Amino acid sequence: MLNIKKFVFNLLGENSYLLWDDTREGVIVDPGCLVEDEVRELLLYITNHGIVPTKILLTHGHFDHIYGAEFLAERLGLKILMSKADDDLVQNGNVKLTNSYHLPAAPTGFEYEVIKEGDTVTVGNTTYEVIETPGHTYGGVCYYCKEEKILLTGDTLFAGTIGRTDSQWGDYDKLILNIMDKLMGLEGDVEILPGHGPSSNIGYERTHNPFLQPFNEPDGDIDNEDGLYIQGEI
Repeated sequence: MLNIKKFVFNLLGENSYLLWDDTREGVIVDPGCLVEDEVRELLLYITNHGIVPTKILLTHGHFDHIYGAEFLAERLGLKILMSKADDDLVQNGNVKLTNSYHLPAAPTGFEYEVIKEGDTVTVGNTTYEVIETPGHTYGGVCYYCKEEKILLTGDTLFAGTIGRTDSQWGDYDKLILNIMDKLMGLEGDVEILPGHGPSSNIGYERTHNPFLQPFNEPDGDIDNEDGLYIQGEI
């Protein structure tokens, strides 16, 4: 059985996930912990629940998703996994972004193991498949646990919307094609764990997400009162 704990970190409300199975081995996905209290919260939870994380999985290289990666990798002896296509974003692009948001720069001195489409990551008795979904960034990926019907989407797909593509690393057409071709064909009850906001599932997004035509053909006007249909998040 897969256990999941979500943490919401930094000023951008980034979702970091801790996942572990009955072996107590686990992974940390997108550790966005920035300040000392956030790092302490994560480490205390790991210690108090007897969890042994072995890897950090990065869905992409934006600063709000990697703030804690270097520190945690060194502190806990973890391997960091990331797509090589986001290397330039991590090393160079994030400085521009953090300056524009008046936020601290993310540590970028970490080494990482390169992942690519079709790779599998096994931790304990749990296996995650790497699905490349560039569009929000060049190296965006999702991690799919077929047995548990869990899909970690980072900033590729959210509840009711999709990742932003209005930066030099974004490509709207590519993002839509990847979501449609690689994600929408999964079973409807696969749970989506996104990089920001609430969870959802594939079936709901097929029929309610306004970006995912032709699956969704809403009748009447789209209610945008809650801001769900605006492309969002870094």
